[in-house]
Amino acid sequence: MSKPTLLFIGPVDSRSGYGEHSKSIVNSLLKIDKYDIKILSIRWGTLPRSALKKGIDDEIISKIIPTPNLPKKPEISIQLSVPNEFQQIAMFNIGITAGIETTICSPAWIEGLNRMNFNIVPSIFAKNVFVNTKYTQQDNVTKQVIGNLSCTKPIHVLFEGVDTSIFYKTENIQTKIRHELNKIKEDFVFLFVGHWLQGGLGADRKDVGMLIKTFLETFKNKPNKPALLLKTGNTFSYIDRLDTIRKIEAIKKDIKGDLPNIYLLFGDLSSEDMNGLYNHSKIKIHVSFTKGEGFGRPLLEASLSEKPIMVSGWSGHVDFLPKELVLLLPGEIKQVHPSAVWNGVIEPNSSWFNINYSFASQVMVDVWKRYQTFLPNARLLAQQNKEKFSFDKMIEELDKIMEENVPKFPETKDIVLPPLPKLKRTNENIALPVLPKLKKIGEDK
Repeated sequence: MSKPTLLFIGPVDSRSGYGEHSKSIVNSLLKIDKYDIKILSIRWGTLPRSALKKGIDDEIISKIIPTPNLPKKPEISIQLSVPNEFQQIAMFNIGITAGIETTICSPAWIEGLNRMNFNIVPSIFAKNVFVNTKYTQQDNVTKQVIGNLSCTKPIHVLFEGVDTSIFYKTENIQTKIRHELNKIKEDFVFLFVGHWLQGGLGADRKDVGMLIKTFLETFKNKPNKPALLLKTGNTFSYIDRLDTIRKIEAIKKDIKGDLPNIYLLFGDLSSEDMNGLYNHSKIKIHVSFTKGEGFGRPLLEASLSEKPIMVSGWSGHVDFLPKELVLLLPGEIKQVHPSAVWNGVIEPNSSWFNINYSFASQVMVDVWKRYQTFLPNARLLAQQNKEKFSFDKMIEELDKIMEENVPKFPETKDIVLPPLPKLKRTNENIALPVLPKLKKIGEDK
């Protein structure tokens, strides 16, 4: 039986959140084993394209094609990107996107979602934003309302499953990670993982600047201060590293007193390295002041280390970080600051979450002083997420979505003709028929 051709388009080799998401979807499809998969890997901004490793990702690498030109139109396409890039390129088209961190999306995204037969998002939050975003359409000349724009295609929720063979509780820490954390003198470290994105102090999406400021203000002049470790950076370049250090120093300069230490872990770490980082004995709590997440994959991976998590209480990550088991920080929805606007992605009239920094400061101190009381919930969370949000569960859910929503395509079979008999050679002279002589028109006249 021949399998339908499935063309996957996404940044599968990118060191990015979308890259990790792409790898998860492709690996799930390979496990399902119902499709003839072709992969067109696309660039994701300026991030490195070094996510695929020979000897580990060989099956994915073998499926990559240089151009989307196939011998025939594929039966299915899955496009994992921002929705404005979605195109109808197959008989049946599926869009996958994680990228909504605010209260509304752009009209171009709604139009992109509507070009697909159905769409997949990783969280209930993302689905609700797409479903609830609506625009009125006006005539360019008369300015009369001529229609409404909203998402009219089905949206299914499929979480980004965590690979429990890589992320789990362990005391076996890689030499590289042990070497780096030996440089940290403190035994109690808050860990933040994520990109430091565009925007002024208090405006960037991950709110890294205000995390640093709040931490410094909270623990300045205290004895036996904890430390804050930032695993951040956009491109892993030397210039990017210097820029990150410059931003940290600018924040520290405005705060007087005996300040706690902030450490920067910069560079390309493997998933195994990250699990070692999450599990290192000096790392006591995972922290994020994020203003919005489509899903928040690093937080899910970190949760399996059985350590407490304090994070803003809004957007995609609350699907797997319930308020009963984590320290969800309160706050309010505010309009995106102009410095964080990203045309076509983060709309100027959209809003996202701003935590209560005073409350967060109190939580930091509470965890620092009463650490042991938070561990039972952290262990329970790890067990729940291991069962509910694993990669194996993701495979099951994706297979179910595909089976229930993708049509069956007619089987194509190669037509095998019977061999033609060979003609025998003969020396006989075969008499040809004698044809009548042709006459020119008008010869009889």
